[in-house]
Amino acid sequence: MTKHAPGSYLILHGWQNHRPEDHWQHWLADRLTELGHRVTYPQLPDPDAPDLDVWLGELARHLDGLDPAGERVVLAHSASAVLWLHAAARGMKEQRAADRVLLVAPPSASVLVRHPEIAEFAPPALDFALPGPTRLVAGDDDPYCPEGARTVYGDPLGIPTEIIPGAGHLDLVAGYGSWPAVLEWCLDASAALTARPVAR
Repeated sequence: MTKHAPGSYLILHGWQNHRPEDHWQHWLADRLTELGHRVTYPQLPDPDAPDLDVWLGELARHLDGLDPAGERVVLAHSASAVLWLHAAARGMKEQRAADRVLLVAPPSASVLVRHPEIAEFAPPALDFALPGPTRLVAGDDDPYCPEGARTVYGDPLGIPTEIIPGAGHLDLVAGYGSWPAVLEWCLDASAALTARPVAR
């Protein structure tokens, strides 16, 4: 693999995620660290019953910690993808620290409001501009966004969106324990976000 200048990565998990070692986010953090990049992959407080304001505070704190010496990249999965939108709607100045952002499988309001533990994460009105280059990737059969991520988020926000057939919620249930394409995107912003290779 080509050697790249060290970057600074912030990886954010979703609801009920206790950073299991088999998840692609853990896999990605390990791969990037091995390549010499600075990686922050925090366990956010109370992942089973998160508080939106607390998570927003943690987001601001971790964005402040990104190293300005290299490229600063944020990858947010599931509830944290919606967290990023709440921060943008509130004009969080710390978001400007990110050079590029990947939103992965954000859940829709129709699903979030059915779960009291996370209902307050239901997305804000998408009438704001995102603070920097942002890309969206989701499965075409994500049970947490039955309306479709492009329809719910990609088109209203006007951001590049890639829909992966059969990728579900891009989580362990869908088989995403490793995901080479997301590593390639971390190293090259122009890389396509494709499905993981099928195990043989």
